[in-house]
Amino acid sequence: MISHPIKSLLLVFFIVLSCTSHYAQKASSDISDFNQLSEQFLSDVKAGKDTKSYEDKLARTSVNALADGLQTDEQKLAFWINIYNAYIQVLLSKNPELYEDRQAFFNEERILIAGEKRSFSKIEHGIIRKSQWSLGLGKIRKWFPDAFERKLRVDKRDYRIHFALNCGAKDCPPVAIYEAKRVNEQLNKGTEQYLKRTTAYDAASKTVKVTSLFSWFRGDFGSGRGTKKILKEQGLIPSTDVELEFKNYDWTLDLDNWIAL
Repeated sequence: MISHPIKSLLLVFFIVLSCTSHYAQKASSDISDFNQLSEQFLSDVKAGKDTKSYEDKLARTSVNALADGLQTDEQKLAFWINIYNAYIQVLLSKNPELYEDRQAFFNEERILIAGEKRSFSKIEHGIIRKSQWSLGLGKIRKWFPDAFERKLRVDKRDYRIHFALNCGAKDCPPVAIYEAKRVNEQLNKGTEQYLKRTTAYDAASKTVKVTSLFSWFRGDFGSGRGTKKILKEQGLIPSTDVELEFKNYDWTLDLDNWIAL
């Protein structure tokens, strides 16, 4: 027979164990679906709602939890594009003066994720573009990416992300809410619509004017030949026997730029 004091201790032990398990499960379930979190985060940004709860959850999560929850490139792309675009809106809506020094804005670590502050540059070039050097024109990878990048970055670069990431400028692609299950369809639509809007072909001179994104990230697109192939596939030029001309980019701040894909 178990004595009364031991029974009491066992009862306390099981109560504590049960509570610990409950709170652990609750904490896990709060951010078990990172894609859903990113979608709701951006949706609430669009609706003008307070987003502190999402920011807190992202700050408290761990790198391992993110890696476990974002296993495919589709999941990673949808999540990180949404998070990047959401924080652009959140930070610049509150402090538009940050855009006066764009280099500092994108490179300074100001987004708290998994216990550490990350930069927009880290998310774009390190995670979404698979550890590319930001000034390497898409042709030079980082030599020593950190553990955060190596664990969370995509497996394959995808040029379509350049027509999905919104950096806050007037010439940026509009903001859409990306879903992991539909991300390829959405990226295709976004690419088609953005290129149709920003591309101008002159048949007389066989010259096509295109967004400067094709120049800044030329390696992502396969350089000039790859760019022309993309434009032809989109039906924007009749053949690849054309001259490329890059337009000036309008960096005017424009945050009210949304689209449904």
